[in-house]
Amino acid sequence: MSMRTPLKDVRGLGSAKEGADHFWTQRMTGAANLVLSLFVVGLAISLIGADHASVASTLGHPLVGLALILFICSAAIHMRIGMQVIIEDYVHGEGAKLALLMLNTFFAIAVAAASVFSILKLSFGG
Repeated sequence: MSMRTPLKDVRGLGSAKEGADHFWTQRMTGAANLVLSLFVVGLAISLIGADHASVASTLGHPLVGLALILFICSAAIHMRIGMQVIIEDYVHGEGAKLALLMLNTFFAIAVAAASVFSILKLSFGG
């Protein structure tokens, strides 16, 4: 005996089967952000008062650049998923919701791409 009504099946408002994936992705990126942000804050504190050449040299180091790129990607994914949940919960018009979800994804990609490009430019001496 099922507790589902036929109307629910017609409307297609059931589970999208993505809740657990988003939950774990949000938790894993949150944990990664915690560790990586400690590194980024420590790096920023260590560069206080340094001249431009010294900062560029430090940020251009391969291991530092890799850690910064990992931080950028993890933070962008975390940001996109967090904003997606807010949009899905609080925006009720379907057209507006779809537009905002698309803009959210494009914004996260643009921020991550610009940031990664900047780190790669420093790393490869452009």
